[in-house]
Amino acid sequence: MTSKDVFSGLRDIDFQRLQQDFQNLDPNDPGVWPLAPRVAAFLFLFVATIAAAWWFDWSDQAALLEKRQAEEQQLRQDWLGKKRMAVNLDEHKRQLAEIDRQFGALLKQLPNRAEMDSLLSDINQAGLGRGLQFELFKPGSDQVKDFYAEMPIEIRVTGGYHDLGEFASDVARMPRIVTLNNVSLDSAADGRLVLEAKATTYRYLDEDELAQQRQAAKAAQGKKR
Repeated sequence: MTSKDVFSGLRDIDFQRLQQDFQNLDPNDPGVWPLAPRVAAFLFLFVATIAAAWWFDWSDQAALLEKRQAEEQQLRQDWLGKKRMAVNLDEHKRQLAEIDRQFGALLKQLPNRAEMDSLLSDINQAGLGRGLQFELFKPGSDQVKDFYAEMPIEIRVTGGYHDLGEFASDVARMPRIVTLNNVSLDSAADGRLVLEAKATTYRYLDEDELAQQRQAAKAAQGKKR
């Protein structure tokens, strides 16, 4: 249909007749209305019904549907994550067992309280064995952590450059964990070097100390409440 046909059809419509059809309508007897008013009334009621249904019911259902679709997507993602975990369960168990083994091996490198004296003696002997002269060897107070304690040791030793380097290597190779921190080197009057450092060694807490830790934690939680 061309635009010419449309304009021709509009010219054929008797607008005066349509206007007369909408005049003097009896609202109590719409069955006798002319065709045009009845069609217009039907279209109005249809649009009003659709709008009322959307306003009072369909809009809530649409929002609920959108919410359920989002929940479905989240459940799908959760299911995929759990499926991947289930598929890799044996690998996770193997990794957990390896972590436990490594943790046990590291824990064995921590002496208990009774072994600390021998460890301190080993550090001292490592320096004397390299011909170093200890000017200061002062263990500090234990710093208690979750399941272990740190013992700082202030040391100052005098010796040759290579002997000091070998001493540091000997400490690093000890079966127990010992670290050297805050290391500084100065020249002595006789041409040798003076090494100052804070050696830190670690020990695991015994059962009595762990019990004290748990009691302290419970007491701290009680105070917060």
